[in-house]
Amino acid sequence: MASAATAVLLAAGALVALMPFIFMVSTSLKTLVETLTRVNPLPFHAEFWPTVPQWNNYVDAWVRASFSRYFRNSMITAAVTVAGVLSTSTLAAYAFAKMRFAGRNLVFALLLSTLIIPESVYLVPNFILVTKLGWYDRLAGLTVPFMASAFYIFLLRQFFAQLPDELIESARIDGAGHPRAFLAIAMPLSRAPVVTVIFLAFIGSWNALQWPLVATRTEKWRPLTVGLTMFISEAGPEWHLRMAGAVIAVAPVVLLYLLAQRQFTEAISRSGIKG
Repeated sequence: MASAATAVLLAAGALVALMPFIFMVSTSLKTLVETLTRVNPLPFHAEFWPTVPQWNNYVDAWVRASFSRYFRNSMITAAVTVAGVLSTSTLAAYAFAKMRFAGRNLVFALLLSTLIIPESVYLVPNFILVTKLGWYDRLAGLTVPFMASAFYIFLLRQFFAQLPDELIESARIDGAGHPRAFLAIAMPLSRAPVVTVIFLAFIGSWNALQWPLVATRTEKWRPLTVGLTMFISEAGPEWHLRMAGAVIAVAPVVLLYLLAQRQFTEAISRSGIKG
């Protein structure tokens, strides 16, 4: 009885959490007239859903808002940012976890202290630096400032610290240095946190809006978030096209989450490491 009540409670909570997304999808498939006349907040009501799904809304939004260009820009920016984050975070995390050097704890503490600084504080210094380097309105200006993160280093460092030191020492006895131990032992056993970092870094880059608005002047490298913002202001009362554009922007993140969720479970079950 208790398990049934728990299942009902969880299902109700899941429905409440999914309601905005369900409403977004249903509205994106309506006609303009239906968005004004067939409005109901309950998914069990017939007026919540379109009479005939209008799949052309997605094509219309894609063409009118030039989403193809913005979508490509977002994919390239996110891929480059994720690659940079992985390169810096994994190496730094391994060094803090498994290498002994003077001032290690102090440097790590100073790194963690940067987490309390609001992101808005970095806005002006980053803009000045990017402008001085000639990266304004370029791919480098959208990616390089975010290729290092204290949070990702902390997350990976905590996992690397759990790896038995005997594994690293045995590799060193066999003649392997830290680079080989990092590539052959630490990284294969760290699939779960690495996938987590990839997912979080991708979402952070994909959903970024404030910095792309500041760091771009033309449409050459503007991402999908900026394109969607501009389209929403241009579409006016055409809510069906607004919602279609929002679905296009959200779809890659949802797809990546579904793929990453399976990887989380598989990586944890294969690693065999317990805290």
